[in-house]
Amino acid sequence: MSSAFRHHHLISVEPLKADDVLQILDAAEVFFEVSMRPVRKVPTLRGKTIINLFYEASTRTRSSFELAGKRLSADVVNISTSSSSVTKGETLLDTCKTLQAMHPDVVIIRHSASGASNYVARRLDCSVINAGDGAHEHPTQALLDAFVMRRAHGTLKGLKVAICGDIKHSRVARSDTLLLNLFGAEVRYCGPNTLMPYRAKSLGAKVYNRLEEALEGVDVIYLLRIQLERLQGAPIPSLREYSRTFGVSQRHLKLAAPDAIVMHPGPLNRGVEIHPLLADCEKSAILKQVEAGVAVRMAVLYLLMSGKGAESLSEATGL
Repeated sequence: MSSAFRHHHLISVEPLKADDVLQILDAAEVFFEVSMRPVRKVPTLRGKTIINLFYEASTRTRSSFELAGKRLSADVVNISTSSSSVTKGETLLDTCKTLQAMHPDVVIIRHSASGASNYVARRLDCSVINAGDGAHEHPTQALLDAFVMRRAHGTLKGLKVAICGDIKHSRVARSDTLLLNLFGAEVRYCGPNTLMPYRAKSLGAKVYNRLEEALEGVDVIYLLRIQLERLQGAPIPSLREYSRTFGVSQRHLKLAAPDAIVMHPGPLNRGVEIHPLLADCEKSAILKQVEAGVAVRMAVLYLLMSGKGAESLSEATGL
């Protein structure tokens, strides 16, 4: 493994190699231990400035990035577009120019337009992290998902993962698929044809229209909510009808592998894509995903901003 992380930005999973992913996950294991300490803070990025720029609502991603930066002792500035000059008509270009003049070390951006993070990265000197852009990608979600899967099963190689729900509008599904393909995992998509991405098979996934077939023998059941805010027209008859056909409950666990886990990027629509009892059962890894999010994002920030590799962490964290 190389001594230094070779990427300046994290815009997409696509440019990452398997070794890059493993370096991030190995670093995240160290930071996960930091999060278990009585004092959950290390001086690793003291003097660095992180700007969180969120154009879309977020609870898990924004708060975990904020926690990650603060636990690394960086200065963290949160910019909510609802209370910024964006409401006065400021363009993304002018926002970039304003941020550039502040000389941040990293900008974390979530935006409703696919490609927005790449647009920003081309206009700033600092590192840029994509916290979700439209229906394009969400790379840190894929990394934290991989962290949880690897912890549950010991490896990512050869896993069978069923991603069920509104895949067409899901940046998480795309990023997860790209990452899992690096390790030879079998990715299955399941959902209504109207919520399936165009040329889904070209992404490296097998497509199923029946839930029972998709879940047969899988190691991970990954559920996605219906993204009502992105839907146009009427791609499904109703949420009740969708739940009847594609909602997953505890009885479906019998179809999966004995040690299968249930995952969901949140927020959950209980009673629609996931039964409440399944969301809270012992097989559910949903809160483990939230817990892993801080450690994985600490790892990403550290590797991008320190210019060092994962092997330097013992000195940086005291572990």
